[in-house]
Amino acid sequence: MWLHKKFVFCGYQYNFKMTDYLAEFLGTFFLILIGGGVVAGVVLKGTKSFGSGWNTIVVTWGLAVTFAIYGVGHVSGAHINPAVTLGFAFVGEFPWSKVPGYVLSQIAGAFCGAGIVWIFYIPFWSKSEDKIAKLSVFSTVPAIRSYTNNLISELIGTAVLIFSLLFIGSTQFTEGLNPLVVGALIMLIGFALGGTTGYAINPARDLGPRLAHYLLPIKGKGNSDWSYAFVPILGPILGSFLGASCYQLLYKNDFQIRYGIILALTAAILISAVVNNIQSQKDQHSG
Repeated sequence: MWLHKKFVFCGYQYNFKMTDYLAEFLGTFFLILIGGGVVAGVVLKGTKSFGSGWNTIVVTWGLAVTFAIYGVGHVSGAHINPAVTLGFAFVGEFPWSKVPGYVLSQIAGAFCGAGIVWIFYIPFWSKSEDKIAKLSVFSTVPAIRSYTNNLISELIGTAVLIFSLLFIGSTQFTEGLNPLVVGALIMLIGFALGGTTGYAINPARDLGPRLAHYLLPIKGKGNSDWSYAFVPILGPILGSFLGASCYQLLYKNDFQIRYGIILALTAAILISAVVNNIQSQKDQHSG
């Protein structure tokens, strides 16, 4: 789907076509501009909103998603998240042929949005010495670093997102209400499941800004923590497949081998995490 408009400037008529890919770029750009902006305001010293906390961040991210959907949803569907694009494609709700273009547009939009956040807060980077806080403006940083547990957090959070989006999409709401419902869903996930990793639940939301953090001359920054970067990419991708598979199995009675494989893989990851945590506690007690 695309939006075609004509406008006149200085006596000349111009044709403008808003494509799906441009819409995904703009929607994700807006998401990161607002989402990254609120994190910067909360964690960078000297801002009026410094120290306003997690609640401020979660509510603002939810509203950012809502308005991004209002802005481009009628053009591209406002996935603004590779996990959404991949999850929908996995169950046949979106054509695979469009997946690469959507994902690249989302990552590019996230990168550019992060760049504008950096410019907007230029006077404040030098006022904060906390390198982790500066990184958290751009990408997610776990509260407790544990790759397996962090991966599970992202997996479950994204599974809830995709599962919920699919049943929201099958429900009739008053016209214009859907974006508000989705924004509320983002807040709900943030409050309930976001405290462990900062809830990326969106590979583009983490990868694009992390790349911006790596490339931009941010005053006093540390490393971009690439060793952790696979978690907010792999976790949301697996979670998107899990959420979409559960929806197909429970709501559509659609039983396919690939859905069973995803469920089995998720079970194996969860069991492995539980066993590792139990063993770690035993080792601590014995030590």
